[in-house]
Amino acid sequence: MKGSAWPGSWKLINIQEILGFVAKGSFGTVLKVLDCGREKVFAVKVVPKVEVLRRDTLKQCKEEVSIQRQVSHPFVHCLGDSWQGQRHLFIMCTYCSTGDLYALWASSGRFAEATIRLFAAELVLVLGYLHDLGIVHRDVKMENILLDERGHLKLTDFGLSRHLRRGERAYTICGTLQYMAPEVLSGGPYSHSADWWSLGILLFTLATGKFPVPPERDHLAMLASVNRCSYESPSSLSRGLSLLLSELLCRNPLRRLHYLHHFKSHLFFRGATWDAELLQKHPVDVVLAARQAEQAALEPSVAFADFDCDLWPP
Repeated sequence: MKGSAWPGSWKLINIQEILGFVAKGSFGTVLKVLDCGREKVFAVKVVPKVEVLRRDTLKQCKEEVSIQRQVSHPFVHCLGDSWQGQRHLFIMCTYCSTGDLYALWASSGRFAEATIRLFAAELVLVLGYLHDLGIVHRDVKMENILLDERGHLKLTDFGLSRHLRRGERAYTICGTLQYMAPEVLSGGPYSHSADWWSLGILLFTLATGKFPVPPERDHLAMLASVNRCSYESPSSLSRGLSLLLSELLCRNPLRRLHYLHHFKSHLFFRGATWDAELLQKHPVDVVLAARQAEQAALEPSVAFADFDCDLWPP
């Protein structure tokens, strides 16, 4: 397909087959596609231009691409390419065949603390990396965390992310209700510490098998529920994990845990490595076991015969 680069010069994209549907993202549909030129499978987010104009999100789409071009980290799902057709914008990344953390959690219910410690360390490293670059993700949740072939995490979907320098504040209410920090739900001001609250919600859910607060109809109702919730950890959790959750799920963002050296010295992470290469060295057994079980149950996939999204020239 020949289309204009976005941003950049003209280029030739050799996508000839859409293999399937992956997910619905913040600003578009994610498809599994085959790049015949490189004989490799990718994930492509397809964003209708009419929706960009209707929702006045062109600036946010450009911000998403700008951020993904800036970041390079072992636990980030990095940008592969971006371009535009007549009716759609396209953002291409490598394809993670193992699925996302939400699907794994939904099938497992809850995780052992050793697995939570590994996932937490990987997410702490990547969030610290983004914040040091002046980037706030604003939609940290299980659905936005992919699993690579060895079971390690890849943070994805920067559709709501923005550049936010240290000391600056944001006011836009955005994200996923159950993961939003109180200061985001109330309309700000908020900063990078909102991502640490979302991490706390995620880890609480992995450890207990349920969200601390059920979903509500809107952000005001959700804020009321969040303010009523005690976020008390079950007695079955270790002292270290309970302490970590209480320090992440702190309503005062100034007192919320956020510095890397605080995590490194934390009771829950005692004995853990903070080297990304060492963390990735061993496969995550619970992820690989779930993947093998899923593959055994899967029927042969059916390729998309047609999809009106400018992937081929008229």
